[in-house]
Amino acid sequence: MGYHDYRFHSDHSIRTIELKLFYSGFEHCSPGHSWGPALKDHYKILYVHSGQGIYRAGDHTYRLGSGDVFLLTPDAVAYYRADDQDPWTYSWIAFNGLNAELYLRRAHLSVEHPVSHCTRKEALEACFQQVYEASKMSSTRDTRMLSALYGFLSVLIEEAECKHPEAKQDNTQDLYVKKAIEFVHNNYSQAITISEIADWIGLERKYMSKLFKAATGLTPQDYLIHFRISKACELMSNPSLSIGEIAYSVGYKDQLLFSKMFKKLKKQSPSEYRRSS
Repeated sequence: MGYHDYRFHSDHSIRTIELKLFYSGFEHCSPGHSWGPALKDHYKILYVHSGQGIYRAGDHTYRLGSGDVFLLTPDAVAYYRADDQDPWTYSWIAFNGLNAELYLRRAHLSVEHPVSHCTRKEALEACFQQVYEASKMSSTRDTRMLSALYGFLSVLIEEAECKHPEAKQDNTQDLYVKKAIEFVHNNYSQAITISEIADWIGLERKYMSKLFKAATGLTPQDYLIHFRISKACELMSNPSLSIGEIAYSVGYKDQLLFSKMFKKLKKQSPSEYRRSS
């Protein structure tokens, strides 16, 4: 790696609908250095460059070393500690987003399988190097860091597909989910229904909803609502748009329904959110 210990934290979270990159870092740990037991409200992946340590998630304890990857999942208690004799050096990247679980599942990482081993050391280290370099930029920092995050997840997904050929069937199902997500992204401003989404990708509604929930953790209807409200939040920064115009722009003809959904997700009314942003 071409850099020393560092930590980067985004003051405003790097936001897209699919993924949000929160922070990243690199550390040469001292002997016995530990974190937890504690939990996060987002995903965090750590990659071990060298040395050893332990990772405890749920009832399982893993002894890890160079090339190992381990995942912290939202609201799950975890603990990790550097070895006393051969402490590890690791990098980490923290993120969340509506599609985070989908990408991680394709990488064969989950609450049930929080640990993996990656043989593509140079590719992963290049991704972390890109994050580090991007953190020093100004105007293009956000897009470059997100690009590095997508690259990082792509490496893990490609590695998983080589190790787990059976995952290719899952990826066919993921393709249906991606097509459903694409339909939502392209048509959220219209009065679309879940049946229309299912018809467009050629699946029965109930089966499509089952695949979608398994891949994203959300029902198609909940995903549509989350996406619309996220787009509404982006539009709030435009002072020339009224709340009613924003509601209509993201697919709500009924402003009262929009305000109800907005407050349910954001714990604030649209007007309160706009004033606090």
